[in-house]
Amino acid sequence: MSSVLALRLAGPLQSWGASSRFTRRTTESAPTKSGVIGLLAAAAGIERGDDMTLSPLAGLRFGVRIDQPGTRIRDFHTAHHAVTGKSMPLTERFYLADAVFVAAVEGEHTLLTALHTAVRAPVYPPFLGRRSCPPAHPLELALTENARLEDVLQELPWQASAWYRRQHSRRRPETLTVLREATADEHDAADTLRDQPLSFAAAHRRHALRTVVTTTVPLPGASVGAPRHDPFDALEDESS
Repeated sequence: MSSVLALRLAGPLQSWGASSRFTRRTTESAPTKSGVIGLLAAAAGIERGDDMTLSPLAGLRFGVRIDQPGTRIRDFHTAHHAVTGKSMPLTERFYLADAVFVAAVEGEHTLLTALHTAVRAPVYPPFLGRRSCPPAHPLELALTENARLEDVLQELPWQASAWYRRQHSRRRPETLTVLREATADEHDAADTLRDQPLSFAAAHRRHALRTVVTTTVPLPGASVGAPRHDPFDALEDESS
């Protein structure tokens, strides 16, 4: 049986684009496979044009659980050409604010052990979809040997922030949404997303379609090992 490496993706801002074009840079409602594999590749020190070394990472089975959906926000960016100084077109960029996700990859244990080590001591700094979105906490969550992706995403404790749990203490969600790669017998009921990485080379980035199944899992218990410091804990709830 395969092993599963799970990550906690949390930060003030995240942005996971799968179909961004030109001046409009959108974000999906959850981390993309391309974004998370890119994060792992950077942690392992894999260069952008090294498609051969990237290939085993891209072959990992991917899933993500939405523990804290966050809020979608929009920002406008202006820029000038580095050489001519001419103003560039105004760009519209979207982010997820205050979101928390559990992302997991399933595959061969030796590879996941190496990636687990890389996440704890990354060669290149990790970011949550864009360089302007650093994680607020360490990414490492769990490396589980002889496990299935579905089971890990169902059993790992709820990773929502302390302030979010307090805010929803009276009406906690009963289930959490999971988006994971379809198995062989699920393809008829699956959606597709163009976020299967083929190459991260700057001159010819390429992505293929990937089949995704959306399910729900019962809300697991809150994590007793959640990060001790959360900067948003200092903010009072709006209802108070």
